[in-house]
Amino acid sequence: MHHPIHNGIPSRQLGARGWSKPWSDDAGGACVEVKKLADGRVAVRQSTDPDGPALVFTPREMTSFLSGVKAGDADFLM
Repeated sequence: MHHPIHNGIPSRQLGARGWSKPWSDDAGGACVEVKKLADGRVAVRQSTDPDGPALVFTPREMTSFLSGVKAGDADFLM
């Protein structure tokens, strides 16, 4: 059965291969993992819950997010 890819999709439905950890928490091993999907979207999951839900972003959404972080737009979270 084919499952359409959507926000909140169980990460296991996206496969075990291709996930990377570009950001990690050196203190406890909690990492954010990302996977570029075949259609160009990016899935994001919590490494401590690899079977949990994945957030799925379009390339434009991911570019906007990363540009904002680089520009300091998320500094209030620190």
